[in-house]
Amino acid sequence: MYQFYCDCVGWPRHDVLSDGGLSDMIDDSIDITRKTFLKYIDYTELQSLERSLCYYSHPSQGLTMAGDYHVSYHRSKLHGRRVYYFRHSAIEYVFTNN
Repeated sequence: MYQFYCDCVGWPRHDVLSDGGLSDMIDDSIDITRKTFLKYIDYTELQSLERSLCYYSHPSQGLTMAGDYHVSYHRSKLHGRRVYYFRHSAIEYVFTNN
């Protein structure tokens, strides 16, 4: 189960441009579906992030993250280890399994 690690805004500066770091992770990523993303990540942590980003839990209440076509989902590697992340408003939210 992959858990939320960090977003790119709070990323350690020394690791942004390092070999295998954040920039490489973004450059080497592949797009995946939300359904695939949900198979691997801790859904409780995602729900918490969704609330903090002002998404509703059900479409009858308003915009949900699942219904926001501006959010994208990705798989990549960070220092050789698989990670999953989503991009919201040009910010990457990274999930790792360590």
